[in-house]
Amino acid sequence: MTDKVEKAEKTAKPISEKRAWTYVVLGGLLEIVWASGFKYEAIPGIVVLASLLVSFDLIIRATKTLPVGTVYAVFAGMGTLGTTIVEIVMSGGDVSALRIVFIATLLACIIGLKLSGKGSEG
Repeated sequence: MTDKVEKAEKTAKPISEKRAWTYVVLGGLLEIVWASGFKYEAIPGIVVLASLLVSFDLIIRATKTLPVGTVYAVFAGMGTLGTTIVEIVMSGGDVSALRIVFIATLLACIIGLKLSGKGSEG
């Protein structure tokens, strides 16, 4: 059985870089869902579990094409940004100017990683 799995993996067509980045973005969005679900009961447990599993599956698939360090940094950054924004919205918009500066800095770093990611890791 293991030989069949290994053979299927070797013959599987690699995904395009564009599709891999789509997986990273979708995985990052799903990370926001499952991470927020730990705090907010409005998100059912089954949705939290499903989004957790699917998000990691998408990230694993993306790392077959893109550098793993870049993928993980963008994935984690998106989750951090998203859960921070959810927290701000759920708390009634209570946010300091300094927090906005750090959110904007993190967003700039995520965009920079995406733009510089091609070919940066072997």
